Amino acid sequence: MEKKGEKEAAFIQLLHDYRTTIYTVCFMFSKDKEEVEDMYQEVSINLWKGFGSFEHRSELKTWIYKVSLNTCISFDRKKRQRNTVPLTIDIDLYEEKDQESKQIKMLYNRINKLEPFDRAIILLWLENLPYDEIGAIVGISTKNVSVKLSRIREQLKNMHE
Repeated sequence: MEKKGEKEAAFIQLLHDYRTTIYTVCFMFSKDKEEVEDMYQEVSINLWKGFGSFEHRSELKTWIYKVSLNTCISFDRKKRQRNTVPLTIDIDLYEEKDQESKQIKMLYNRINKLEPFDRAIILLWLENLPYDEIGAIVGISTKNVSVKLSRIREQLKNMHE
């Protein structure tokens, strides 16, 4: 049996190793630094809750994506239910000058208009995960991932700023 200190050390190492993965998911649901930090904390708590019972039936990274996405989707859903007024700043900190940066910003603006489930699928695809792994994370078949991605890409093409 693993000692408490060993479990905590292993968990801290997991957070260190997969920090970028977790933040990538969080940034898909918000660009607000404080909100992203709140989501990261929620994901960390949920990972800790499930860490002791993780049975390695899937890859560790798949499990982390799944917990991160589910947490961020729930966080996003709760946020939409609250009536809050966002603070605005007149300065565009992300102002892009070159064409590639403008296109990337446009793509992410369009992705943020998608429903959370579709946003999750396209995020995982942009992370170059194979269809079978995307399916395992979001709970659909590999074939369904292919169909959903095709529809999502078409939806993104037809969106207007």
